[in-house]
Amino acid sequence: MLLIAIGSSLPVSGLDSQQIVTRALKAIERFAHIVAVSSLYESPAWPDPSDPAFVNAAAQIETDLSPEALLAALHAVEAGFGRVRSRKNGPRTLDLDLLAYNEERFDGANGGLVLPHPRIAERAFVLVPLAEIAPDWIEPNSGKTVKALLAGLETAEIRLIS
Repeated sequence: MLLIAIGSSLPVSGLDSQQIVTRALKAIERFAHIVAVSSLYESPAWPDPSDPAFVNAAAQIETDLSPEALLAALHAVEAGFGRVRSRKNGPRTLDLDLLAYNEERFDGANGGLVLPHPRIAERAFVLVPLAEIAPDWIEPNSGKTVKALLAGLETAEIRLIS
């Protein structure tokens, strides 16, 4: 299963975060088939809740691209929406994270890709939308389903938008 997380907290070119997430999904369709997409959710910024809130979603996709090529394509979509990598975990116009690529495991050697995404299990803003489209997917690092991981996290501040 190929899973991606989508988030936005800053406007760009007259688009708000909801519009950015929706248009990013359309851009992803140029190189991947979207199998399922969650609703949109709003969550406080992390780690600094005084930053603008995020709009988050998750998608399951299919593609013939390799994991590295898929990540490069996702980064190109981010760049197309004005993404600037300045402050780690800071506000951004668009954030596309490759969460899982089937059973592939990458350890980030030489500054590369890490799969599955190492922090899925601790991020409710990723798990809430992911639970909508893949509740029984087993996160390989914990061995737990998305549903089980989510049961152990606080979700009160995450609200359904659409």
